[in-house]
Amino acid sequence: MEALRPAFSSSARLVAARSAPRASTAFPASAAFPAYRQCIQCLHTSSSRYATPLPHPSVPAPPPEPPTPAASDVLARVARKRKQAEMLRQAQDLKSPRAKTGLQKRFWKDVSVKETPEGLQVYLDSRPVRTPSKQILTVPLSKHQLATAIAIEWDLLLSAQQALKTHYIPMTSLSARALDIEKADVEGKTDIRGNIINMMMRYLTTDTLLCWAPEKNLHDAPQDNSPSLRQLQIRTAQPIIHYLTNHVWPGVEIKPILEPDSIMPVDQSEMTKNVIRGWLAGIPAFELAGLERAVLASKSLLVGVRLVVEWAEAFKTLRNSIAEEHRFGIEDAAEACSLEVRWQTGQWGEVEDTHDVEKEDLRRQLGSVIVLVGGEKA
Repeated sequence: MEALRPAFSSSARLVAARSAPRASTAFPASAAFPAYRQCIQCLHTSSSRYATPLPHPSVPAPPPEPPTPAASDVLARVARKRKQAEMLRQAQDLKSPRAKTGLQKRFWKDVSVKETPEGLQVYLDSRPVRTPSKQILTVPLSKHQLATAIAIEWDLLLSAQQALKTHYIPMTSLSARALDIEKADVEGKTDIRGNIINMMMRYLTTDTLLCWAPEKNLHDAPQDNSPSLRQLQIRTAQPIIHYLTNHVWPGVEIKPILEPDSIMPVDQSEMTKNVIRGWLAGIPAFELAGLERAVLASKSLLVGVRLVVEWAEAFKTLRNSIAEEHRFGIEDAAEACSLEVRWQTGQWGEVEDTHDVEKEDLRRQLGSVIVLVGGEKA
């Protein structure tokens, strides 16, 4: 077999190996197996290729000279740096409140309050401030504090673009809302007032002041002779409910939404809802707009009504008939509607830049309600 191997090609050797008998006297098994393995390893028929070394000098050549920049490269680099600096300056101007293009430029210098036969109006130089519906913003003559607050808002603006954001002009937006309600009432349109009343009645169903926690909660931290959360809620809610059911809605029964051992809400009676709905339908536009803001901020219709009745000039006669030494103010309303939050943060801690910000924002919104509904008659 070794003598015939050079005469065979790879394929011929493979055919010979496959046709050879397994057991033969000429090729024993011990000698045939290496030949068969050799045939399997020679399946390819391509010719061998060898690497060709490239010629190289025996002595290495010196390294090439370093590249020298052309004269134009320096000028291009300087121009590129100047362009980047100009783009950066333009980006800073866009972010700056004192931008000098289009709506971003403040077009007024002085802000003043003028008394007209229609009421108090705020002027930017010689132009009156208008509502989003293009109506001149006119507040009643008795609301000098409201007109002054609106003028201060516009005087603090650094650009006209800020006037497009309601959080920069909260009193202007709130007054515009009241004027829209008033205009709709005069025209006999009930859609705006009706939508507001329906929203407030939904808040009554889950009023924060009436959602009393269970007496015992497994997740509460142990207390040492201190009142429970439910006891604090009852202690806070009872004076407000007593005031409303005796002076604002006489004869109305307001009961807590959650029972001591239940988490299922209980709706108020139809008589209670009808009385409250009728009262909301009859209050003036500025009081309704202030109440809407108070309810959205406090998540409580009862707290909002208590605050508006305490400070609105429309309810001065009602307050004069009640002999009370303490007035229900911003702190009282904020504490009443955020009692559970204060309880939880007192046990488990306060989240920085969350609870403290919400606390101040709540007081800011409740304060804007007092400025809106208040007046000289109050």
